Amino acid sequence: MKKQRALMVLLAVIALIVAACGDGGGEGTEDPGEEPEVGELGAIEVADGDPIKIASLQAISGDAASLGTDQVRAIELAIVDRAEVAGHPIELAFNEDDLCSSEGGQTGATRIMADPDVVAVIGTSCSGAGVPASNVVSEAGRILFSGSNTSPYLTSDLAGNEGPDHHDGYFRTAHNDGIQGAAAAKFVFEELGLTQIATINDGDPYTEGLASAMAAAFENLGGEVVVNTAVTVDQTDMRPVLTEIAAAGAELIYFPIFQPAGDFVAEQAQEVSGLEEAVLMGADGLLSDTYVVLPQTEGMYFSGPNTPTTGEYDAFVAAYEEAYGEPPIQSFHAHAYDATMMLFTAIENIGQDQDGTLVIDLQALRDELHDITHEGLTGSLKCDEFGDCASVEGIDIFQNTEDTADIVAVRSNPIITYTPEDLGIGG
Repeated sequence: MKKQRALMVLLAVIALIVAACGDGGGEGTEDPGEEPEVGELGAIEVADGDPIKIASLQAISGDAASLGTDQVRAIELAIVDRAEVAGHPIELAFNEDDLCSSEGGQTGATRIMADPDVVAVIGTSCSGAGVPASNVVSEAGRILFSGSNTSPYLTSDLAGNEGPDHHDGYFRTAHNDGIQGAAAAKFVFEELGLTQIATINDGDPYTEGLASAMAAAFENLGGEVVVNTAVTVDQTDMRPVLTEIAAAGAELIYFPIFQPAGDFVAEQAQEVSGLEEAVLMGADGLLSDTYVVLPQTEGMYFSGPNTPTTGEYDAFVAAYEEAYGEPPIQSFHAHAYDATMMLFTAIENIGQDQDGTLVIDLQALRDELHDITHEGLTGSLKCDEFGDCASVEGIDIFQNTEDTADIVAVRSNPIITYTPEDLGIGG
């Protein structure tokens, strides 16, 4: 009897073990594996053989088209160079136009985010488009990664204070204009020896932020901002503003705006009495192939990001020329390439394989972009808590002399380069 009871207990235990190992359906016995862990933002699943979808949101029409077109080409080259991520091809599912405007950023981001399979957006070209776009993309739990937004409003003031338009999930490889403004101010005050300047912005977060950064740094050095004014993006008559600037005795006009408004400032400044000797200076928004060819910009100064001088960058430029029949046409092609490649690396690192399906945890993707260091064309990139990732080797000061008058020649001959250490920033 005891042996029979022991046998019954043993059979019961075996039955329990078998039940515990089953699939609950009474038929299969294979362990399907653990479900992937997913954060609070959810995940995007990419089926076996399907592409990973990304999108471009850049200024590809109008007067800022060179800025966006340059970056779209860089994104396309990055996709060709990387070929696949975590065993999946890459698809540029959208190529939306941000129009270099708030409305364009809002509309383009909304259209892209309607597709739940888009993992990230490379853009925007302009900070003014980036403000609404970052809000839309952040709310959707995805990534917005810009190669050319520079406004401090989108990240921070570089002193630990969050920008008013910062949103989680926003990153950029372009420099923060707290650095560019300080470089422009140092050049004007110390190298040109000028002490009275005027600034012009157009109300856009980029132009307003950069003009303010330059003005604050200039005043800290001991200079005076005699006029700090604004125009509208569609304004064609700059004479009233320029007359005010002439009356105030400005020795230099700093106008980090875009075309076509920038065209009218340069052209009409020569017509206003009192500005015959005034120096003109713009920033990277005007450092383009369509601006430096204007006769009125001869002698004009510009600030902009340092051009890489590595063999990797030279190879990229060669591939660019082969693909598009011309050299890069603006300032941020390498930055857009780096943003795209850094995104691919982060996806590769956090992607989870579930029976052939790639699971991309969106919160983990954000976290990974903050954690990794990426060696890119523009240097060693590491994102801070607000999404500033740029490796700022320096801000260059350029001049459009009579011997240049094309963007490649202008950018190939910087007058001086300021590192963040030169400016007492970062560390």
